[in-house]
Amino acid sequence: MCGATEGGLSLDGVNVAKEAVVQGRVTRAGEPVGNAYVRLLDRTGEFTAEVPTDEHGQFRFFAGDGEWTLRTLAPTSEPVDQCVVAARGSVAEVAIAL
Repeated sequence: MCGATEGGLSLDGVNVAKEAVVQGRVTRAGEPVGNAYVRLLDRTGEFTAEVPTDEHGQFRFFAGDGEWTLRTLAPTSEPVDQCVVAARGSVAEVAIAL
């Protein structure tokens, strides 16, 4: 049984009204991928931030409003890019399958 929080990471203590939250989960064949790295790239492809996934494959960024690219890097997988739009006052939930 997966121990990931249903509906994604907990937002306890996060003032979503003041933040543009991008979060999600990385999976391979339906199973969570821990210790992968998710990079946040701006509209020009410039590196902005990087976080490791937790043991449940989950990650979170606090981003500025706008379009972003998430680049996921994991052993034995090709990099996977996924576009996402962040907006203050909302949570962009992203599912990334390797």
